[in-house]
Amino acid sequence: MIKAVHANVSGQVQQVGYRQGCRQVARSLGLVGWVRNVADGRVEVFAQGPADNVDRLIGWLWAGPSMAIVTGVESDAVAPDLTLRDFFIYPNPMKSD
Repeated sequence: MIKAVHANVSGQVQQVGYRQGCRQVARSLGLVGWVRNVADGRVEVFAQGPADNVDRLIGWLWAGPSMAIVTGVESDAVAPDLTLRDFFIYPNPMKSD
């Protein structure tokens, strides 16, 4: 069964390798979707794939990479986007990546 989630991660989650780590973990779990920085300092994630693996990614979002300090993860189940074929990083809205 395919599960899709939209999540917002709060804390010290920008400029610590969070997006790169998220993409690496998501791809290793066979998930598709995207991750991006938000201008207010959060990181936004859309991920879909096998339900157990999506749940594993949500668990990782709470930890993040070693330099991150995660203070909150808000996630909601959403409709899958069947056009996605990979997990990618959106460019940073505050500067070019």
